[in-house]
Amino acid sequence: MFDKIAIANRGEIACRVIKTARKMGIKTVALYSDADRRALHVQMADEAIHIGPSPANQSYIVIDKVMEAVKASGAQAVHPGYGFLSENAKFAEALSAAGVAFVGPPVGAIEAMGDKITSKKLAQEAGVSTVPGYMGLINDAEEAVKISGEIGYPVMIKASAGGGGKGMRIAWNDAEAREGFQSSKNEAASSFGDDRIFIEKFVTQPRHIEIQVLCDAHGNGIYLAERECSIQRRNQKVIEEAPSPFLDDATRKAMGEQAVALAQAVGYTSAGTVEFIVDGDRNFYFLEMNTRLQVEHPVTELITGIDLVEQMIRVAHGQPLSITQEDVKINGWAMECRLYAEDPYRNFLPSIGRLTRYRPPAEVVEETRVVRNDTGVYEGGEISMFYDPMIAKLCTWGPSRPEAIEHMRHALDAFEVEGIGHNLPFLSAVMDHAKFGAGDITTAFIAEEYPEGFEGATLPEAHVDRIAAACAAMYRMSEIRRTRVSGRMDNHERHVAADWVVQVSGHGTPARDIVVHIDADKAGAFVSVAGKSLRVEGDWVPGASLAQMTLDGAPLTLKLAKLPGGFRVRNRGAELKVFVRSPRAADLSRHMLEKLPPDTSKLLLCPMPGLVVKMAVEVGDEVQDGQALCTIEAMKMENILRAERRGKVSKINATAGDSLAVDEVIMEFE
Repeated sequence: MFDKIAIANRGEIACRVIKTARKMGIKTVALYSDADRRALHVQMADEAIHIGPSPANQSYIVIDKVMEAVKASGAQAVHPGYGFLSENAKFAEALSAAGVAFVGPPVGAIEAMGDKITSKKLAQEAGVSTVPGYMGLINDAEEAVKISGEIGYPVMIKASAGGGGKGMRIAWNDAEAREGFQSSKNEAASSFGDDRIFIEKFVTQPRHIEIQVLCDAHGNGIYLAERECSIQRRNQKVIEEAPSPFLDDATRKAMGEQAVALAQAVGYTSAGTVEFIVDGDRNFYFLEMNTRLQVEHPVTELITGIDLVEQMIRVAHGQPLSITQEDVKINGWAMECRLYAEDPYRNFLPSIGRLTRYRPPAEVVEETRVVRNDTGVYEGGEISMFYDPMIAKLCTWGPSRPEAIEHMRHALDAFEVEGIGHNLPFLSAVMDHAKFGAGDITTAFIAEEYPEGFEGATLPEAHVDRIAAACAAMYRMSEIRRTRVSGRMDNHERHVAADWVVQVSGHGTPARDIVVHIDADKAGAFVSVAGKSLRVEGDWVPGASLAQMTLDGAPLTLKLAKLPGGFRVRNRGAELKVFVRSPRAADLSRHMLEKLPPDTSKLLLCPMPGLVVKMAVEVGDEVQDGQALCTIEAMKMENILRAERRGKVSKINATAGDSLAVDEVIMEFE
């Protein structure tokens, strides 16, 4: 077996590989850029080597720099993770020439299947059903418009070397095809160093289901069931699960066998993923093959018990698979939620900055419950504008799908992240969504269920009552502590009232006044709310930012921040302000004027920290509703900012190349 492996990647996947290598007794070498000097993967590895400036195109995807580091380290193999150079045939060739093993497929397989255009042609030749599209090279935007019209809108514009949603756009008309082609081309060049684009028919209402394959160099190939990846936003997966709630055994077997046959036809070895779109009648169509480890591989590991990274390393060392198809069993159900540095209340725009608080839920492995968190960050670390906004992948396992979802609900509620915008509330809301719970999902789920964006979850009144009861009990505890005088022996709890009004409001939650009465004892409190008495217990102490409570024995986890007279609460996707007031104070509060936000209707504000790529208008231009004003690049994605109404540009405060902070004024209108 190898003695030392270098990891040509960063973040959570580098940390993930290090964990398995450590388990196998293999030393690891981390590579890092300027921005990652103090990153978690650098701290975890046995050695670390600097490879260049922060931008990926000056460090992580520069083959010469990576090769210099690999040679200097003396590593016998390189694991590429995903993204960056993981599907780059030239990198695999360079490693082979240097006598270093590539923990991935051979060069020929990468060239055949890693390229989206070539893989589709090979699939067609093999008789695999594929989505209609144009597989040739597209020279410019006008040619893209012509091809799109011939295929028929809507179309998907995709980077040939793409993955992870980068370089992808859906176009519904000529204008969007023209604009999407250029944005996809720019993103592809920035993320992969390859700006080739292809276009295919966008199939509406599909499910995105992928098959995990594992092949060795001795002719053995197996499939490890499927993953459902239909919960996507901007063509990027957000929530995955295994197995799919939609497939039956016959379809699973047919898809799996076809995936393995396709892989073996090109001499594929290592772990790989064959992606399909599946319609409502369970007809499936080959989409692409990813010749690398997938982001969502943990859910497959949780239902099969197979460590995919370990298998990749063993295959790269020349070992045959020790697992046959008959050995692969589906055990229970697994969920994965991708925690992103994206603000769901600002249309999921990227957020960067310091993680002032980062406390994931405890990882557990029990007979009926598993909680796993793959991450590459730590409290006090920075979320950089240079890389993907992923913070962590939170996974849960249970014997059944409802149990896996329930474990995920509690794990999300217990996840503490502060200092940046993040999508925890949105993930929680999806877990509670009726259609998701029923498995009634397609790739259009987010667009259909949240057409105006995410504005917070709307909790049932009974659940809001539970939150009010818990907050009232906690607030009373805080008041008791406040009234005590240090050094006094007598109990001053008699000075704290038993009757309160809990005022609740928040994103998606109508404002309510909830009258409560509290009867406390040493073990907890009975809180009367809405005519029902709830036994409230927990180990929360004033000042703690997480409350693990039980109400009548049922768990309730609240993420808390102190407010004058109450709490800011996050639970089940809802962000609430909860004020606990005396009846008199509550009555007076209704007469208080609400502070209105400033009028920014005549300003274009930068919605996220980023780089100005292009200004599309000039001072004096008349703009129309929906017209492109400028393009901002953040976290490897281009974001086009558009006019919200008709107007005339009176002032422009930024130019291409400027780095802007969030809410910085880009331009002003008359």
